[in-house]
Amino acid sequence: MPQIEHRVELDANLTNPDYSGIVLTPEEIEAGEHRRFVGGVWDTHGQHQLEFLKAQGLQPHHRLMDIGCGAFRAGRHFIDYLEPGNYYGIDANHSVMQAGYDTELTDEQRARVPIENLRANDRFDTDFGVQFDFAIANSVFTHVSLNHIRLCMYRLDKVMAPGGSFYATFFVRKDSVPIDAVKPIKRRNKGYFTEKNNFVYYRQDLRWAAKWGDWSYRYIGDWGHPAKQQMVQYTKLTPEQVEERRRAKERRANPGRLRRVARRLVG
Repeated sequence: MPQIEHRVELDANLTNPDYSGIVLTPEEIEAGEHRRFVGGVWDTHGQHQLEFLKAQGLQPHHRLMDIGCGAFRAGRHFIDYLEPGNYYGIDANHSVMQAGYDTELTDEQRARVPIENLRANDRFDTDFGVQFDFAIANSVFTHVSLNHIRLCMYRLDKVMAPGGSFYATFFVRKDSVPIDAVKPIKRRNKGYFTEKNNFVYYRQDLRWAAKWGDWSYRYIGDWGHPAKQQMVQYTKLTPEQVEERRRAKERRANPGRLRRVARRLVG
């Protein structure tokens, strides 16, 4: 099979060993570990992502960036729906991504997505030399820090078409939960979650992320995620909207200037 490009930007010792550094064995892939690795719910949740984006206006001629595409749980549905060559995917784990490409995609699907449209990278390198109309990050912000979210917004901003929409899911932290809360958990041999490893965010955290680029922000909320992750929408502003935002910021910063200009004009 063709090999997906693997761009390593950080030393392996500095990446997240819980995800980026894991390499699946042939036996694990044969047993379907790559499906479980991306969260399971294999038969339904990928199709659900497609139906959600179609309801938001995704059409076959649009270019889509699938951030955290994993083993193509949703990608195989996007590939079938979009025109050939319009699906792009990145993921932090090369092994999982390659396993999905080799075992989950049919020959027909691989023919519809050039291998150059896929990349394993743990720093959100989404620059493929094209602009994207839609992007989605399902169950990605639930595994990364706010610094990673900021990096994602910054880099994706450079390749989104004006008016394009980016949809991202996250676990909501209620405003009533203090910042220094410690959450005990028993599953998967994990003991306690703190601010270092929880990756559960206040809604205002996701709004804050919109400032890292020319984005507007909208909280959507529940959209049927099997783990109850909530959805937000970021929309890339047009040049006209960017200029209006700049002027509005200037007016707020210097409200007396407009009155002085008006007095000169009528004086």
